[in-house]
Amino acid sequence: MNNIAEGFERDTNTDFVRFLFIAKASAGEVRGMTYAGLDLNYFNEQQFKDIAVLSVRCSKRIWGLIKSLNKKADWRTNPSP
Repeated sequence: MNNIAEGFERDTNTDFVRFLFIAKASAGEVRGMTYAGLDLNYFNEQQFKDIAVLSVRCSKRIWGLIKSLNKKADWRTNPSP
């Protein structure tokens, strides 16, 4: 969420998309860390599956936003008046 907000504040589509890729990678990191959490018994198998499903859902939504924004090369998050 913070990567998305930071990218939006960069004022350009290019920067926003760059930070969306970072956010998507972070969702992948969460999935990776869930394996470590499961191995260390921080949560059970069902909790592991729930986290994995949510992180995949986030990745897919971020990817959809990236694809949409890439069609708008001149889009700006905070256009000047």
